[in-house]
Amino acid sequence: MINASSEASLIFMVAVGPSIVVIALMFIVRPVGGHKQIRPSDGLSFSLIYGICLLLAAYILGILLVEDLVDISQAVITSFAVILIIIILLPITIPVLLVFFSEPIPPAEESLLAGQEKPEPSKSEQDGSEVILSEVEDEKPEEVDQLPASERQKRIAQLQAKLFQAAADGAVRVKRKKGPRRGEDFTLLQALIKADFWLIFLSLVLASGSGVTVIDNLGQICESLGYNDSSVFVSMISIWNFLGRVGGGYLSEITVRKFSLPRPVAMAVFQVVMAIGLFYYAMGFPGEIYVLTVLTGLGYGAQWAIVPASASELFGLKSFGALYNFFTLASPAGSLIFSGVIASGIYDYYAEKQAALKKLSLGSMLLNSLQDDDSLSCSGNICYSITFGILSGLCIVAMFLSLIVVYRTKRVYAQLYGNSRG
Repeated sequence: MINASSEASLIFMVAVGPSIVVIALMFIVRPVGGHKQIRPSDGLSFSLIYGICLLLAAYILGILLVEDLVDISQAVITSFAVILIIIILLPITIPVLLVFFSEPIPPAEESLLAGQEKPEPSKSEQDGSEVILSEVEDEKPEEVDQLPASERQKRIAQLQAKLFQAAADGAVRVKRKKGPRRGEDFTLLQALIKADFWLIFLSLVLASGSGVTVIDNLGQICESLGYNDSSVFVSMISIWNFLGRVGGGYLSEITVRKFSLPRPVAMAVFQVVMAIGLFYYAMGFPGEIYVLTVLTGLGYGAQWAIVPASASELFGLKSFGALYNFFTLASPAGSLIFSGVIASGIYDYYAEKQAALKKLSLGSMLLNSLQDDDSLSCSGNICYSITFGILSGLCIVAMFLSLIVVYRTKRVYAQLYGNSRG
């Protein structure tokens, strides 16, 4: 089917295949209860999956380069495909090993773990605690967040006890909070009136829109630089997009868990990476198309690994689906402006300018063909250098917006992840 002369069968398989797999698995997939404590094998399993992902990306990238540089036979291509399938199936070994070869947890330990579960407090108790905790947030000195975890918890507990006593004695009047605070569950409407939400969204529009602009115009970019086949670069940017999602999530976890820094710090770092790649192309340095595809793919993919996690931490999981889907509007919004207006406008300007120069140099021989707008094409780095210079600056603006979010949310992340560092 894949080797058929018509491409319709391949397109049909790509379009229908994933749906068939999902429909087939929906009858056998069931919720699985996880173990109640961290196993020593968890870290190894996680690292193994990450390693396989990196191996898979490196293998595909290597195959693409080999196929582009060397003529290889169908038998070699088939062997490459077999090895690729084996690498894809390697993660299946992890659940197999855990199910059939891991040592079961003794029943005594399971009962102890089950006994440690505490009953949930009643709604009235939760409301009272939330009110007092909101007052603690208001009354707590800023230097408390800089203390070690044990000392910070001690100081907060003392302040909370004083507030409870003062509220009971009537010495203070506890204010009811208006709406959720950062880190609590927001609805979409509640999030839409928060500055943090719009700062993240605008930052994502600038960075993600820049990445989509490169992806949308990659074929024309390669053509303007004299490359006849853009498939290698399309595959490269896809692979680095994948690596960006994997690496962005991993780096952001290190950022919050080891340093208790807000997750948007990692977002700002990858926006700078995108800015460097776009600026490199704008300056016309050697190997510009390679640097552009690698750094843009890496930075663009990382955005979509970091933003969902940041949204869940700052605005909760209750309406996460609505929040995430709203954030996905950033890519088409940015693409509409950057690709549909800026990139196409500048490209058409230089294409018409080059066509006019050809007309003057060649006379009337090409007059009829040059009158057709569809025949206009631009050649050289200039076609997109100005566009990418503008997008590089916009990525820097996005970085500053992310840093504003970092400043505004550092206290929230200190509360969420301060214990893991201390």
